[in-house]
Amino acid sequence: MDTSQIPYNPEKVKSQMRKGLLEFCVLLLISRGEAYANEILAKLKEANMLVVEGTLYPLLSRLKKDGMLTYRWEESPSGPPRKYYSITPTGQSFLQLLQEAWNEVASAIAHLQK
Repeated sequence: MDTSQIPYNPEKVKSQMRKGLLEFCVLLLISRGEAYANEILAKLKEANMLVVEGTLYPLLSRLKKDGMLTYRWEESPSGPPRKYYSITPTGQSFLQLLQEAWNEVASAIAHLQK
C-alpha cells in the first residue's frame, strides 16, 4: 500500500496505540506469575509490542507506587540481583477492569469492520 499520500505517519499511530495498551499488557504478563523487567521486555518484544527499557521502567515504578504491583529482590546467578514484580489484589482488580474495557473496544471495532 502506498502511504505517501497519507497525512499521518502510520508508524507513529501504531506506536501510540501500543503505548496506550502497554499498561494492560504489562499487568497481563505479571498476572501470570512473577517476572523481572528483562523477562517482561522479552515477552513484549515476542508479541511485537516494541518497547524499550526507558519506557518500561518508569511504568513499573508508577504501577508499584499506585499499589498495582509489588516486588522482591532475588540474587541472580549471572549478574546483579533482580527485582521480581508480582501483581497485587488492587492490580488484579484494575486488570479485570482493563480486560473488560478491552473486550468492549475489540467488540465495537469488530462490529464496525463488518
